[in-house]
Amino acid sequence: MTSETDIPAAPRPGSDFARLSRKIADAGLLDRRPGYYAVRIGIVVAAYAASWSIFAAVGDSWWTLAVAALLAVVFAQVALVAHDLAHRQVFRRRRPSEIAGRLAGNLGIGMSYGWWQDKHTRHHANPNHEDLDPDVSPDILVWSERQAGKAGGLTRVIAARQAFLFFPLLTLEGFNLHVAGVRATLDPRLKQRRLELGLLLAHFAGYLAIVFSVLSPGKAIAFIVLHQALFGIYLGCTFAPNHKGMPTLTAEDELDYLRKQVLTSRNVSGGALMDVALGGLNHQIEHHLFPNMPTPNLRKAKPIVRQYCAALGVSYAETTLIGSYRIALRHMHDVGEPLRSHAQ
Repeated sequence: MTSETDIPAAPRPGSDFARLSRKIADAGLLDRRPGYYAVRIGIVVAAYAASWSIFAAVGDSWWTLAVAALLAVVFAQVALVAHDLAHRQVFRRRRPSEIAGRLAGNLGIGMSYGWWQDKHTRHHANPNHEDLDPDVSPDILVWSERQAGKAGGLTRVIAARQAFLFFPLLTLEGFNLHVAGVRATLDPRLKQRRLELGLLLAHFAGYLAIVFSVLSPGKAIAFIVLHQALFGIYLGCTFAPNHKGMPTLTAEDELDYLRKQVLTSRNVSGGALMDVALGGLNHQIEHHLFPNMPTPNLRKAKPIVRQYCAALGVSYAETTLIGSYRIALRHMHDVGEPLRSHAQ
């Protein structure tokens, strides 16, 4: 299942993207940043260990629910590190990237690295494409009027009020990642699927053993539910601002690489704190154009990309975090309107 590359084949020489790519390369923004990743990964690993130590120190108390919130943030940061590993931003070679990715994803947070990498690679190749991007496939939610017209069953019921249900549904995303990861290991196309499954089971066994050995059954269940719900909300709030509410594409749309990536993506404004909270994905346009660019270089690439898009007359979308949610929810509400009308 895992794809051999993180981006589509290189565009033809002299294309708009090729000229932008030369500007970016000449600025040194594709160079590795080993020092940055050594510090970042060290901090995340330390936070992971410290959070579980605090959990054990607090003991059988309802105060561990506060630790559940802390661990949700830490788990999300581990997921963001796994994201960078999958794009080979950290290591140039595939093998160390996969080893570190499986340790972070499968063993660390119970998310199948191979499954997620395959899914995310297909998203990068065709962002917001209704037929090819798994992130906008009409599973429970719909992202276009075309998808709404074809919706049926439970999807039709939920999609009619999806703007109101979006954040509540995110509470299930953490659990969904676990289930989808285990299910993916049943697919023989997944590379190293036995290893992936073994690491996932090791995570689940260790997680449950720690929680139930420290907490009484009632507190343990409350801890798990809250931790996984907040983890799902954090991840959803990290990825949702980037594409939701942006144009969706179909087979009828013929765009070159640069326009396909820029016109379907949205940046989120903010300073260094936003970079940390969203793992650099707030610079989504730059990330989609150059998936293997190290995270700290994305902010430096932004003025180059924005100026270049302006010269080409290509729309470059950027808004605040709250503004991005407002756009996404308004879009979801509008798409679901025909379903609400028919239900009346």
